[in-house]
Amino acid sequence: MVNKIVGWLVLVPLCALLVAFALANRHLVAVNLNPFVGPAPETADGYGIPLFVILYVVLLIGVLLGGIATWFAQGPHRKRERHWRKEARMLQEELETLRRQQAVSPGVPLTEVDDLLDVR
Repeated sequence: MVNKIVGWLVLVPLCALLVAFALANRHLVAVNLNPFVGPAPETADGYGIPLFVILYVVLLIGVLLGGIATWFAQGPHRKRERHWRKEARMLQEELETLRRQQAVSPGVPLTEVDDLLDVR
């Protein structure tokens, strides 16, 4: 519940700021990706792009690159998690097998695992 409230307290003002920024920066700008060419004169033919679109695209690319970098950085952690889940599954199956075998022969005393877990 607290996470939702904090999320709303952060996201709503942030969205309001982004909308205000977009409304304040609607003028068209020329985008040039070649650093060796000088700026185009204002009377040059062509189309411009609103400034807020450029900044939103750059923000989106930054978020995506950050997410991809985080995903790759967490790769070793995910690998260890898969290993330990597999190990836990194998041990659980082995424990269930031992319990089934013990249920077949009722005269056998409790195992240490059952004593520790206080199962019976």
